[in-house]
Formats: sequence, structure tokens, C-alpha cells
Amino acid sequence: MRRIARLWRRSIQLRVVASTLALSTIFIGATGWALIADVADSLAASRRAAAAGEVRLAIAAAQSELDATLDAAPAAQAQVLNSLVESVTDVGSGERAYDLVLEGPLGAEDVPVRSSTALTAGSVPRALRHRVVTEDGIYASYSAISALGSSNSHPAVVVGSRLHAPRTGDSYALFYLFSMHDQEQALSLVRQALVFGGAASVLMVGGIAFLVSRQVLNPVRMARRIAERYSRGELNVRMEVHGEDDIARLSTSFNKMAASLQSQIARLERLSVLQQRFVSDVSHELRTPLTTVQMAGSLLFEARDQFDPVTARSAELLKTELDRFEDLLVNLLDLSRFDAGAALLDVEPVDLVEVARAAAADRVLEGIDVEVVGATEPAVVQADRRRVDRIMRNLLANARHYSQASRIEIEVAQSDAYVSLAVRDFGVGMSPNDMGQVFERFWRADPARTEGGTGLGLAISREDALLHGGSLKVWGRLGEGAEFVLTLPRRPITEETDDEPYPVLRPVFA
Repeated sequence: MRRIARLWRRSIQLRVVASTLALSTIFIGATGWALIADVADSLAASRRAAAAGEVRLAIAAAQSELDATLDAAPAAQAQVLNSLVESVTDVGSGERAYDLVLEGPLGAEDVPVRSSTALTAGSVPRALRHRVVTEDGIYASYSAISALGSSNSHPAVVVGSRLHAPRTGDSYALFYLFSMHDQEQALSLVRQALVFGGAASVLMVGGIAFLVSRQVLNPVRMARRIAERYSRGELNVRMEVHGEDDIARLSTSFNKMAASLQSQIARLERLSVLQQRFVSDVSHELRTPLTTVQMAGSLLFEARDQFDPVTARSAELLKTELDRFEDLLVNLLDLSRFDAGAALLDVEPVDLVEVARAAAADRVLEGIDVEVVGATEPAVVQADRRRVDRIMRNLLANARHYSQASRIEIEVAQSDAYVSLAVRDFGVGMSPNDMGQVFERFWRADPARTEGGTGLGLAISREDALLHGGSLKVWGRLGEGAEFVLTLPRRPITEETDDEPYPVLRPVFA
């Protein structure tokens, strides 16, 4: 069932053919049912009209014979009625057009019943018998007749009327039972023809739907396969174009789109390479003059006590800005390595519990109440210690300078495959817009713009986490606080994947 459900979800052709078969079956079935009902009504009405006409003539003839016995003895009237029934009885059952039932004289306590064949009591409908007994005229009804001792029954038209014996004044009920066996056979033939014809029509419509959907879906399937090859980097593949119809124009447009994408991607790759090379070259070229300027700045900074206050303050500012400039160059070099795919890990065992405790004792958090949670047993991962320390420094600096929090919580949690480390502050918090941009390069929230940061720390931290096969995620609420959660695998994951691991711990502000 799971395979069928999966095939139903994945195959448009199966859904189209199945829907076409279902709808055509319903339509043809409803049409056939209506047609059979109409044919049945027509056959029944025709048989009833013919039976009524035949009975009208027979009743008139029988009444004429009774009227002719007006001056005869009563026994002559009985003989006429008996001969009427016997004339039908003497005919073989296979040749007889109808059966005859005679009841009377009416009005007696036990009404005598004579019939041309032994029939069950329900062969003549009660409603029809009552109407014939109480009213003058010829009346007809449908019934199912069966012989005594037989379980088989077949439909029939029952037509009844009264006869009056003028000699004695008695009344008799006469019923003619016309079998509808021939009509039933004709209706059965019509039903079989409709069933087989309808089944053939449904199969034909299903086959047409299969062929048509295949003609339409084959180019779509080809486009899907080619798109999958595009996703693997094979951008030189094109669809085959046949004819000038809509599918051909779609294939042509698809090929033009692919060519345009290939051209744009190639151009962007060239620009990306040039940008990376530019950043790397500029960073390297600035290192030499920066080193010289730093040496001079350090000399001025160390000798600032010999200067006047204004010059000494300038030496201090020069030293601070040179350090910031050096950090910026280091960050740019690291980003260029990430972009070029040249960043490597120097893996060693790292206990994130020790990292959390060392972070809690960092001087950058002086004056802030720091609490370490979950650091009860070692949580060792194979990681690059320098990069893990850099992530922690960036997260602590972010919490210290921008959260305006008086309390920070560091939590460690672990599973068999991953270890998570969270830095959680209870300060100004973050808006959903800030959370969506906080890892973008050079982006800084408004409160951060006055602190002089470069906007690269969190971007580099996230790249460091991804390089390990881990993740760095953020949650926050305005006015309540924010938390950054670093999740690292026990061992670095080298193969590429689009799925980042979810934190082992439960985020407070999620």
C-alpha cells in the first residue's frame, strides 16, 4: 500500500488515467442505467398496452357468449365459463399466450377459483383483485407469477375485469396473466450489450488518456531529468526540440533559460573568483605596511607618558584603531579562505565543558552575573580548538557589548552524536528581522553601530561551525533576551549536506 501511495503521489500519468477511468465509468454507468431503465419502461408499457387491448376483445366476446344464454338454463352459463377456462388449459404451456384465472360467482363466502394452471395465491395482486371485484372496467397491474411447487417466478402483466351472468345475476372476476419472459430476455440482452460496450468504452478512453498524457508528460519528464543534471553542475545539457507545437516552444524556452543560467553562473563565478582574489591580495598587501605602522604606533604608545595629554591620547587612539584594523584584515583573510574552500581544520579533542567554564571566567564578562548549566560531565568533540575558541569569544563579545544584559547563562548539552553549547543573555533581545540578518557579513543592528564593530564576527563564527559539519543558530525575543546555540558533531562531518544539525538542548527563546 505504501508503494501504491508513493506511486500515486509521484506519477501524474497514473492520476490522470485513473481519474479518467473513474469519471468515464461513472458517466457510462449512469448513462447505461438510465438507458436500461428507459428500455425496461418502454417494454413494460408496450406489453401492458398490448395485453389490455387483447383482454378487452376477449372480455367482450365472453360477455357476448354469456348474454346469449339469457333464455337458457343456468347450467348453460356455467358451461360457457368452464369452456372459457378449458380452452386456455388445453393449450400447451409453451404455446399459450396467457394464463386465465376465474373467480366466482362473487359474493359467496368461499368464492370458487378456477385457473388454466396451478398458480400461487400471490400471482394476482390483491389491489387489482379488490378493484376488479368492486368496480366495473378493465384494470391492469404488474406481478410476479409462479406455479405451485416451484420456487421460480417471472414477471407478468395481469389484466382483470368482471363478467355478468344475465340469467342468474351473478358476477365473475376474470384475470388474464400475460408472461413478460420475452421482454425480460430482450432487456437482459440489452443489459449485456451495454455492460460489454461500456467496459470497452471505458478501456478505450483509458487507453486514449494514457497515450495523450504520455505525449504531454514525456517532455516534462525529460525536462525534469535535465534539471536534475543541472543541479549536479552539468549546465551544457539541452532538451531535444521536435516540431513547432507548444511542447516544442516549451523545450526551446527551456534551452534558452538554461543557456542564460549557464552564462550568468559563469559570469558570477568569474566575478566571485576576482572578488576573492581581490580581497586576498589586498589583505596580504596591507599586512606589510600595517606591520610597519603598528611598530611605529607601538613605539608611540609605549612613549605616550613623555607626550603632552593631547599627543598621548592620539597615540592611544592610534594603537586601538591599528588593532581593530589588524583584526579586520585577519577576518577578511579567513572569509576569503572560506569562500575559496581553502579553510582547513586542525582537529584535536576539545571538551566543550572546559570551554564553557573558561568562557564564564573571561574578563570580558566582568561585572556580569554568569551561570554555567549542564557542565556536570565532559563533553568531548573532535574539533579545531582555535576556531571553537574564536566562536566563543565572538558570542561572549556580542552578549557583553550589545545585549545590555546583567545576567548571562552558558548551557552545555550532549547526545551520542552531538554536543550543543548555548550563550544566552537576558537583555534587549532581538526582533525576527534581526535574527534573519545577524549572520550576514558587515551587518550590525542599530545598537551595535555605536560600538565600532566590523560586523564580521558572527558571520565567521557560523562559517567555523559549518566547517565542522555543525550549526550556529540564534533565537530571541524583544525585551526578553537572545541566545546563540553552537552544535558540533562528535567527529567533523566532511561530506557536504544541506541539513544542519538541530541543537541537542531546548532553546529558551524559540
